[in-house]
Amino acid sequence: MELRIFTEPQQGATYEQLLRVAQAAERLGYGAFFRSDHYLAMNSDGLPGPTDAWITLAGIARETSTIRLGTLVTSATFRHPGPLAVTVAQVDAMSDGRVDLGIGAGWYEEEHLAYGIPFPSLGERFDRLEDTLAVITGMWATPVGETFSYDGAHHRVVDSPALPKPQQRPGPPILIGGNGRTRTPALTARYASEFNLPFGSLETTATQFERVRSACRAIDRDPADLVYSNALVLCCGRDESEIARRAAAIGREVDELRTNGLAGSPAELVDKIGRYGELGTTRIYLQTLDLDDLDHLELVASEVMPQVR
Repeated sequence: MELRIFTEPQQGATYEQLLRVAQAAERLGYGAFFRSDHYLAMNSDGLPGPTDAWITLAGIARETSTIRLGTLVTSATFRHPGPLAVTVAQVDAMSDGRVDLGIGAGWYEEEHLAYGIPFPSLGERFDRLEDTLAVITGMWATPVGETFSYDGAHHRVVDSPALPKPQQRPGPPILIGGNGRTRTPALTARYASEFNLPFGSLETTATQFERVRSACRAIDRDPADLVYSNALVLCCGRDESEIARRAAAIGREVDELRTNGLAGSPAELVDKIGRYGELGTTRIYLQTLDLDDLDHLELVASEVMPQVR
C-alpha cells in the first residue's frame, strides 16, 4: 500500500505552507504530494485566498526532487483542453517526469459563479471532460512532426502541432475518480491509469471498484491494468487526547472521523487500511487538513507506513 498526502488549499493556505508540507512528505517517504484544484473555500473564510493548482505544483516541482505531484482533481471546466495539455506537459518537464493528472467534470457551482467560470449542466460537463481527455491524450501521443485534429461535442482542434511533449511518455498517468455509475467508470476504463474513490466506505468502495472493473471488461481492457485508490481524511494520534486535539483542529468529531475517515491510533489506521487493501486498494490519499501539523505526517510515516508497505 502506497500512502500519499492530499491537501485542500482552498480552505486557507499559502504557497509557503504547501511547500513545507510537500518537502516534509518527500523527506518522510510518502509517495506523492497532491492538492485539490478549487478556487473557493467550503465552510471557511479561506484566508489568505486560493492558490492556483498548477502554478503551485510548478513551483513545488523545482523545490523537490523525488516525490510525485498531482491534482485531486483538476476541473475540466477551468481550462481549455489544449492549454491544459501544455501546462501539464510543462510541469512534467519541470519536475523531471513526476506529475500525475487527476481530472474530473467539476461540481462546485458556487466557485464557478464566484470566479466567472461557466457552469453548464452535468451532462455537458461530462461531455467536456470526455473532449478534454481525448484532446490531452491525443496531443501527448501525437509523434513530433505530425499534427493532431479532433472534432468533439464542445471542443474542436485543427492541425495542432501538439507541442510540447511531456517528459513521461506517452504522458503523465491520468487519474479519474468519483461515484458516477456509468460515465465515470467508462471514461476511467478508456483513458485512466488510476481510479480513485474519494471518502467512500468499504461497501461503497467495493461497489464502485466493481463498476470500474466491469467497464474495463466491456472494452476488453484488463481491469488489473488500473491502480485502485481511495482518499480518506486523516486524523491519527498516539492516544485519545491527541486524536481529539487533531479532530478539533479541523472542526470534526472523533467518532464521525473513525466511521467516515482514517482516524484513531496507528494500529487502528493499519487495520482499516488493510480492509481497503482486501478490496483491491493499493494507494491511499491521506487528506491532510491542518497544514501546520507536520508532526502528524511524521507519526504516520514512522508508525503506520512501515506496516502497510
